[in-house]
Amino acid sequence: MVGEDAGPEETAVRLAEEAVRFPDVVELSPGAFGTISTPARGGFVRGVAVRPGTVEVGLVVRFGRPIPRVVTEVREGLGPLAGGRAVHVFVEDVVAGLGGGAPSGD
Repeated sequence: MVGEDAGPEETAVRLAEEAVRFPDVVELSPGAFGTISTPARGGFVRGVAVRPGTVEVGLVVRFGRPIPRVVTEVREGLGPLAGGRAVHVFVEDVVAGLGGGAPSGD
């Protein structure tokens, strides 16, 4: 688990790895202007911006479930990995027709 002492790059990598494991998340998005990203060795961690007091996560999600529920699940799931920072989740796009469908029950 990433602790409060982890640097921005390490935190961003861990959050990015975990974010794409949620079943409704298709991929991460750096946003329209690429501002949801964290500098890292060899480039950027796209879709996760680690700031001094907050973390921003940009998502592309599957069509089917209420977006507020998806956002809440992702925020709560990533919170313990954010090193004490507030987690802000942005849905940048919604896609349909990917097969497999969204999980049922909502």
